[in-house]
Amino acid sequence: MASRVLSTYRLQLRGAECGDRFDFDDAAALVDYLDELGVTHLYLSPILTAVAGSSHGYDVTDPTRVSPALGGPEGLARLSAAVRARGMGLIVDIVPNHVGVSHPEQNRWWWDVLRAGRASRYASFFDIDWDLDDGRIVLPVLGSDADVADLRVDGDVLRLGPRRWPIADGTGAGTAAAVHDRQHYRLVGWRRGICGYRRFFSITELAALRQEDPAVFDACHAEVARWFAEGLVDGVRIDHPDGLTDPAGYLRRLRALLGPRAWIVIEKILAADEALEPTLPVAGTTGYDVLRLIGGVFVDPAGAPGLGALAAPAAPEPVTALKAAAVTGTLAGELDRLRRTVAAETGVDDPRLPEALAALVARIGVYRCDYPGLAALLPSALGRTAADAPELAAPLSVIAAALAGDGDSGARLQQLCGAATAKAVEDCLFYRDARLVSLNEVGGDPQRFGVSAAEFHHANTLRARHWPQAMTTLGTHDTKRGEDVRARITVLAQLPQRWAEVVRRCEQLAPSPAPDTGLFLWQNLIGVWPSDGRLGATLRRRLHDYARKAAREAGRHTGWVDPDERFETALAGWLDRVADGPAAAELTALAAAIAPHAASDGLAQKLLALTVPGVPDVYQGTELWEDSLVDPDNRRPVDFAARRRALRAGEHPKLAVVRVALALRRRHPRTFERGDYRPVLADGAAAAHLLAFRRGTDVLIAVPRLTVRLAETGWADTTLPLPAGTWTDAISGTRHRGAAAAEALFATLPAVALERTDG
Repeated sequence: MASRVLSTYRLQLRGAECGDRFDFDDAAALVDYLDELGVTHLYLSPILTAVAGSSHGYDVTDPTRVSPALGGPEGLARLSAAVRARGMGLIVDIVPNHVGVSHPEQNRWWWDVLRAGRASRYASFFDIDWDLDDGRIVLPVLGSDADVADLRVDGDVLRLGPRRWPIADGTGAGTAAAVHDRQHYRLVGWRRGICGYRRFFSITELAALRQEDPAVFDACHAEVARWFAEGLVDGVRIDHPDGLTDPAGYLRRLRALLGPRAWIVIEKILAADEALEPTLPVAGTTGYDVLRLIGGVFVDPAGAPGLGALAAPAAPEPVTALKAAAVTGTLAGELDRLRRTVAAETGVDDPRLPEALAALVARIGVYRCDYPGLAALLPSALGRTAADAPELAAPLSVIAAALAGDGDSGARLQQLCGAATAKAVEDCLFYRDARLVSLNEVGGDPQRFGVSAAEFHHANTLRARHWPQAMTTLGTHDTKRGEDVRARITVLAQLPQRWAEVVRRCEQLAPSPAPDTGLFLWQNLIGVWPSDGRLGATLRRRLHDYARKAAREAGRHTGWVDPDERFETALAGWLDRVADGPAAAELTALAAAIAPHAASDGLAQKLLALTVPGVPDVYQGTELWEDSLVDPDNRRPVDFAARRRALRAGEHPKLAVVRVALALRRRHPRTFERGDYRPVLADGAAAAHLLAFRRGTDVLIAVPRLTVRLAETGWADTTLPLPAGTWTDAISGTRHRGAAAAEALFATLPAVALERTDG
C-alpha cells in the first residue's frame, strides 16, 4: 500500500474517441509534477469500460473490465507502478448504482436481458418493472410510437437507423413489426413518460443495478477487489450511493470486501442541517458539505436585503412546489410504480395515493431519510403533510401501513426522494434563484445567505472529532461553477447597490430576452468576465453553451423536452449584443473593480480547503486561476504544460498557496490526520474580517474576509494573538511572535499558513 492519504488530485480520464485523449499513460506522465506539487494520491474518474466515446466514464457498460480506451489493465498497472515509485497512491471513482444502456450492444448484461427476458441470467441484475406491460420491458427510446413502423430485421437484430436491439431465438420471422411484437421488450416513444426499469434519476440511458443481490454485488466488484488484492489502488469514491436500495448494507459489504485499510468516501449530498450517518463504515463524504462552509464564510450577510430586492421579481417557487412538480412530471413513471407497490403491499389502492406520495416527498428535506440517525424525519414529514393537506389523511395512512412492512415501498420511496431533490433543486431551483448564484451549488441552500464565522468554526470542530479523513473540496466534475467563478460572484454580496445599478444600466443598454433569465445570467457573466473586457471566441462559445443549458434547466422559457428555438436564438443574440455593445464596458469596469477582492477570496478559500479537517482534493487545473462553468465546461482539457512552467517559476500566488499547504500536510501528517481544530480569535476594530484557526499544536491558518468593507477601514489596531513560540509563515517566510498585527500578517498574501518553528 502507498503512504497515508493526505491529499488527492482529481483527474478526468477519457479515451482517444473523445478527440482529446487523457488516459492512464497521460496520467502517469504527470506523476512527477503532482509529486512536486505535494499531492499524495491521484484520484481518477471511473476507469471501468464505458459507452464508446464517453467523456466522463459514468455510463459504465462492463463493470468487470478496465476500459481498453484508457489503456486496459496493463495501463492501470503502469500508472500504479509510476505512483508507487514516488511513494504515492491511487484513488478510483466507482459507479455501483447504474450502468449505461444507450447502446445495448455494448452492454452484454443488458443485451442478454433484452434477448432472453426473465430467462436471462442477468434479469435479476436490473430493477425491471415486469408488471408495466404484460411482462415486456418498456424501452422509451423512440421519437414516437409510430417509429416502430421504420424498424427492419437484420439477421438477429432489429434496426432503426444506426440503433439496434436483439431478437429472441426463434422469433425473427415475418415483418419487423411482427418481430417486434414477439420480443421481451417494447420500444415506445420517450415522450410518453413511461419506462420499464429503474433509472438513474430520470436518465433513460442509465439503468439501475440491484446491488442488494449478492450475485450482482459480486459480479460488479470482482475487478475492484482485484485492484486492492494486487495493491494497485488505495481507495475508492462511491458515486451516488443514495440511489441504491440499501446504501448502508452496500457499504458494509464493500468494506468487508476491500478491507479495513481502504479509504472509502461517498458522494453523499447532505442538507445544511444534516449529519452524515455515523454508523457508515466510510471515511466520510466527498466534500460538498465543506464546499458550502468555505464558500459561505466569504458571503457578506449585509448584502441579502439588497440582492433579494433585485431578484424578487424573478423569485422561484418554493422547493416543496418544485419537488411535487418533479415527482408528478419528470418522475411520473417512478411515482406510478411506487403507487402500485404501496397498493400491492397494503391491498388498498386509494385514488389519491399519487397526490399523497408527491406531497410527502416534497416535504422530505434530505436526499434520503432511512438512515438510523434520520429516523425521525419521515414520521415528521408525514405529520406535516397531513397538517398541510387534511384531505390526504387516508392515503397517508395507507403509505404508513406500507412502510411498516418489509416490502419494496420504503426503498422505492427513498429512491424517489433523491431523484426528486436532484431534479427540483439541483436541476431547477439552482437555475432559477438569482439572488446570489454562487450559493446555488451542490450541497448548498440558496435560502441560507452565507455562513457565519461561528458556524464555520463549530462545523470544523465537529469534523475534526468525527470525520477527520473525509474529503474536502472546492470543485468537482459536477459543480455548477468553478471555485474562482464562485469567489468572484460572492463579492457582489458586499456591493449590492452597485450591482443593482450595473444590472439596471446593462438591461437598458442590452435588454435580456426575459427578466428572470437576465437576472440569473448577469451574475454568471460577471463571474467569468475578463477584467480587460476581451472576450475571445472560445469564451463567447462557452457562454452561449452555458446560457442555453441554464435556460433549459430553469424550464421557464425553454426546456430539454421541448426547446423553444425562438427564445434560444434571442438568448444567443442578446449575449452577442452584450459582448459587442456598451453593456460590455459596464461589466468590464465592475470586473476590474472587484478583481482584487475576488483574488483575495480565491486564495483564502483555497488555503482553507487544504487545511480544514479532512483530506483535500484539488480538482484538475485548479491550482491556477480557472473560469469553469457547469459540466461539460468544467471537464475541459487542462493545460498541464502551463502548470509545470508556473511551478518552476514559483511566482503564481494560487499555485504557491497550494504547494505550501500540501507540503505542510506532508511535514505534519499527524496534525492533519488527527489533530484537533481550535478557532483563534482576533482582537481589534477589524477582528470580524480575520478568520483563523489552529490545527494541532504546530500549524495556524489565517485569512481575511469581506475585504470590500475592510478596504474602507483598514486593519487599524487588529491583531491575532498567537500561541507561545515562534511562528513562521510557510508562504512568505515572515516570522511572528505574540500578538501579530493583522496588517503585517497579510503584507504578502491574503493567505497565511503559520508553522511553529522553535521546536
